[in-house]
Amino acid sequence: MPDFDVLVIGSGPGGQKAAIAAAKLGRRAAVVDRTDSVGGVSIHTGTIPSKTLREAVLYLTGLNQRDLYGQSYRLKEDITVADLTARTQHVVSREVDVVRSQLSRNQVTLLPGTGRFVDQHTVAVRDAVGQDRLVTAEHIVIATGTRPARPASVEFDDRTVMDSDSILSMERVPRSMVIVGAGVIGMEYASMFAALGSKITVVEQREGMLDFCDGEIVEALKYHLRDLAVTFRFGETVAAVERHARGTLTVLESGKKIAADAVMYSAGRQGLTDELDLDKAGLRADKRGRISVDEHYRTAVPHIYAVGDVIGFPALAATSMEQGRTAAYHACGEPVHAIQDVQPIGIYTIPEVSFIGRTEDQLTDDLVPFEVGVSRYRELARGQIIGDAHGMLKLLVSPSDRTLLGVHCFGTGATELIHIGQALMGCGGTVDYLVDAVFNYPTLAESYKVAALDVTNKIRQIDRMAD
Repeated sequence: MPDFDVLVIGSGPGGQKAAIAAAKLGRRAAVVDRTDSVGGVSIHTGTIPSKTLREAVLYLTGLNQRDLYGQSYRLKEDITVADLTARTQHVVSREVDVVRSQLSRNQVTLLPGTGRFVDQHTVAVRDAVGQDRLVTAEHIVIATGTRPARPASVEFDDRTVMDSDSILSMERVPRSMVIVGAGVIGMEYASMFAALGSKITVVEQREGMLDFCDGEIVEALKYHLRDLAVTFRFGETVAAVERHARGTLTVLESGKKIAADAVMYSAGRQGLTDELDLDKAGLRADKRGRISVDEHYRTAVPHIYAVGDVIGFPALAATSMEQGRTAAYHACGEPVHAIQDVQPIGIYTIPEVSFIGRTEDQLTDDLVPFEVGVSRYRELARGQIIGDAHGMLKLLVSPSDRTLLGVHCFGTGATELIHIGQALMGCGGTVDYLVDAVFNYPTLAESYKVAALDVTNKIRQIDRMAD
């Protein structure tokens, strides 16, 4: 008889939820992770610290209040790294306690150490002093997550040349910084440090940024960041990064040189699979360390599952949690609905960006007719009260059946607001519900009604023309 019914390698959002789901179904579950890593990358270097840092930046800089109190408004004039990390460390320690408590309360065994396969049902758990313990399981879930990818050509010192992990332990707020990569992580940190007053230059190989987002929303974000003195260098490749006594010099292939206090690389992420000995389980990862799975999150070996960032896109904490639960249910023979195709995406730039469904470009490429309804925060009483004149909500609606095809939001609370659109789309509702619904006043949620009235008026005009 195996030691456990379900053994999970990694205690991040996906692993944690897989283990707890199995335990709730009455199975013997265990999680393998280092004592100092409980909660995974999400809690220690990813989602939680970066979003907490963002809150600290917004609070201490008073950025959101400047429309009301003037551009010189600051809550604190000289913001130090200690000011920023105090809040982060507090939240991280609390979150680790929450995870430990949940695992303990559900009687999930926590095996301290790192795991690697011995065979398809056996994992060797190596503890802090190098001792191995062999553990067997009927089902195994790989939830090891990722680490920042580090190009071999770049010499990282984690002080002046950093990645998204080491930036959290920087010694001081840089006066200037080059951020290589205009993906989600790069843009989140660019907006945070720009808000702190750092002079930011973003270098990106591609001709644009966040190309999976709505074009109008991306333009609004770009405008806002340029207003914070962010410089964009699109279509440019970094040839070298030189470290000097006075900082760094980033040399681009086009010949340009950018001097800055620090450089942060945000060049994608690498799956943490190189120390798992996957071959002993009959598995292999691709060159980015990712593992292929089917719709039930099974690997090529049917009783071994993989969830979270280690399987690739969308690599979000929210989707990882649901993948973990779904995999555990499938392993335990419990009926489970497949994860819905339409999932919200949240990007914690300043201001936030969030969307669900398709963009205007995607609908146009798919030859799907749509009409657009827009609401701007500056037209809402709540927008005026909170001092957000930039925010907007956009509804993409099918003129034929009046269902929502996409919802795109930019501004304060965008990642919260999007869930109203998600609920409506998930239940197959129409824009007419939003027209007839009564929203609390004054709220940002009221933007749905304004946008719904905007789009239905446009559809009505077209219908009248056809009569």
